Amino acid sequence: MIVVLQFDAVNLPRLHALVEAGRLPALRKLQARGDWHSLETPVVPWEGATYYTLYSGSPMTDHHLYFPFMWSAPEQRVRPQTDFPAPEFIWDRVGRAGRRALIVDPYDMCRVPHSLHGKAVSGWQFRHKVTIPSWSIPKGLSRDLQRRFGRAPMVEEVYGRPSGRYLRDMRRQLLDAPRRGAEATGYLLSQESFDMVWITLSSGHLAGHWFLDPGRLPRDDFDQRTIGQIDTMLDDAYVAVDQAVGSIVESLPPDADIILMSASGMGPNSSRTHLLPDILKAILSPQGAEGSGTVAPSSSLWRLRAAIPQGLRLAVARALPDRLTLELTARLDTRGMDWNKTKAFMVPSGDPGMVRINLQGREREGIVDPDDVPALTELITAGLKTFRDADRTPVVKKIELVSESLGIGTLAHPFPDMVVHWSDHLPDQAQGVWSPDYGSIQSPGWGSGRTGEHCDGAWALLVPGQSEQAALSHTPHLVDIAATICAVLGVDQDRLAGHALLARANAS
Repeated sequence: MIVVLQFDAVNLPRLHALVEAGRLPALRKLQARGDWHSLETPVVPWEGATYYTLYSGSPMTDHHLYFPFMWSAPEQRVRPQTDFPAPEFIWDRVGRAGRRALIVDPYDMCRVPHSLHGKAVSGWQFRHKVTIPSWSIPKGLSRDLQRRFGRAPMVEEVYGRPSGRYLRDMRRQLLDAPRRGAEATGYLLSQESFDMVWITLSSGHLAGHWFLDPGRLPRDDFDQRTIGQIDTMLDDAYVAVDQAVGSIVESLPPDADIILMSASGMGPNSSRTHLLPDILKAILSPQGAEGSGTVAPSSSLWRLRAAIPQGLRLAVARALPDRLTLELTARLDTRGMDWNKTKAFMVPSGDPGMVRINLQGREREGIVDPDDVPALTELITAGLKTFRDADRTPVVKKIELVSESLGIGTLAHPFPDMVVHWSDHLPDQAQGVWSPDYGSIQSPGWGSGRTGEHCDGAWALLVPGQSEQAALSHTPHLVDIAATICAVLGVDQDRLAGHALLARANAS
């Protein structure tokens, strides 16, 4: 048996401090038995590609999936990622080989398996409409687990200024989630045997997004009890995950191969992505650098988030069917755009901002001649570099031309054309930006409200049971996890990009 315990999106300095303090005993015990490897990943700026790469063993340039919502050029609109083709996941490959797998809560809009031989459940520890939808194989598995352990709560992220109640509710749900995962996994392992087990413990991931830096949350209207809870939340979340890991490990056969891993790191959120649509508007306006006024927020999605109270948006999100929630979010992202005048626009983005050219012959309503693209990207790049925070700190760290960085060499690709990497300087959440050339950009509310975002820092702790460490001639990469599972189980690795990190002990 090979087991992947996904301790997801971890802030490594905080994790190491807790290990040293003796607060993560399960991780410490596994460290004593295994070897720690840093993993190369596609995280920055492609955090949305991380999980599809991890679960399939295919690089992003093969599967083309990089964010939960993506641009569809033939339709001139944004669509949920699940509307696009996906690569074969490792548990489907294992299933085709007749090997049994148990999958619990795969992350990031993961597709329902189609060749799984075994059992799978999603939305068990908690449900999240965008990244962890509810489904199970067989279909009745979720109901059986609910009767035994209770119904999973909904943890819904609502961007904007978070209330104390919102954070307290999230804290309670996230701290209980790992226990639910461990209980269900232990129960299912006691009922039958599996060749492969994969459980994603995502509570620490969301805790990192919201509680990495409690000092950046709006503490002025929090009571002392709430302040105490949010100050310790990230540590408490990691301790809860560690307890679940310990419980799951106790339920495994003694010769199980174990991979404890994190697919990305978690670091401070310095994003100004919510300001990017209006920065582009200022740069590309007919007045250009002659403008020196104030640009009011124009993005439909961010204006809506700022105008409607968080509690009401949360209630609406919970009431709407999952698919309708995704469709509305996708539709709002570019609502109101006049494509006859729009030369470049922001596509759905995470921490870095992603810009796409409205290109003739590629976008359905493209207006930019391909010969004009170099001049346009130069104009946008120069304009972006003029913007400053209130203390005159530059807003932009670097600007990436995707055709060059990915080596695609053509504009006919599904990715954004430019990626804006923001300064590491941490802005006030409600602060706008200004440019001596283009004037001031007002902030549409509080931005995302998150204090943490994905960064490099993926790792894997390999703990051999019936296998042994493979001789490595390369720096381990995220794609190696799928190849490792195949190598241990004797499943074909055809078309996988990675190399095995473990080898069967009896292999020649």
